[in-house]
Amino acid sequence: MLTEDGKHLYVSYDEYHNLIEKMALKVYQSGWEFDTILCLARGGMRPGDILSRIFDKPLAIMSTSSYRADAGTVQGRLDIARYITTPKGEIAGKVLLVDDLADTGHTLQAVINTLKNHYEPITELRSAVIWTKGVSSFQPDYSVEFLPTNPWIHQPFEGYDSLRPAALLDKWKL
Repeated sequence: MLTEDGKHLYVSYDEYHNLIEKMALKVYQSGWEFDTILCLARGGMRPGDILSRIFDKPLAIMSTSSYRADAGTVQGRLDIARYITTPKGEIAGKVLLVDDLADTGHTLQAVINTLKNHYEPITELRSAVIWTKGVSSFQPDYSVEFLPTNPWIHQPFEGYDSLRPAALLDKWKL
């Protein structure tokens, strides 16, 4: 649900999963066939996992991080992992790069540049996200929702960003 001022988007688990299914349909209806899904951890892990199951394709993981401060609300320096975890030894062929959103677009563009410059076995690369913000300098190949007002997206699992084991222990009275 988008707030009236357009500054916050609150997403339930049901809405989140429906958006991932719509992403799958966009890719499927395009007719493009791919060999592997490469998700960007952490935001792309849940969509990547679901797409991997729907398309019955292997899931590779590349870790990136730019939102660290204030429970993940402040963007900092971008870190991109040097290695990709994949069940097939090396990522190759046609790859669908999956993340949750194109915010500024810097992460996706940097990852694509890294992949094109350091992973020659990749023959074709396309990107898919749930949300693309109006301020994004990067336009993914597949996007489910365009957000012209650039709201902060409150995803259903973000409560875990500030939940610590002691509070969980208290919650469950164990």
